[in-house]
Amino acid sequence: QVQLVESGGGLVQPGGSLRLSCAISGRPYSSHVIGWLRQAPGKQREFVASTRWSDSRTYYADSVKGRFTISKDKAKNTVDLQMTSVKFEDTAVYSCAVGINPYSNWFRYGQGTQVTVSS
Repeated sequence: QVQLVESGGGLVQPGGSLRLSCAISGRPYSSHVIGWLRQAPGKQREFVASTRWSDSRTYYADSVKGRFTISKDKAKNTVDLQMTSVKFEDTAVYSCAVGINPYSNWFRYGQGTQVTVSS
């Protein structure tokens, strides 16, 4: 059974960078997708980015395309989210999740890590 633990959140200035990491315990199946989601105060949780465990395909929300990069290290069982050129609207609790669809229907989540963009 896959378990997920996020780390790396914190305070960052607009235009700055931050790297989040998702540590995965248990071995994801080849059919699994690992994703990053976020939830801002008063808003619904939304998709940010995902990657298939079995190959190099990646998927991004339009709002982060060109600024965020998702990557995985199968030897370390981690999936990272490199955030660059961050904006105030990137402030949210970021969670990693596992599913079989690249954009939705996640069936397990981590506890989340807070990212605050502030000057």
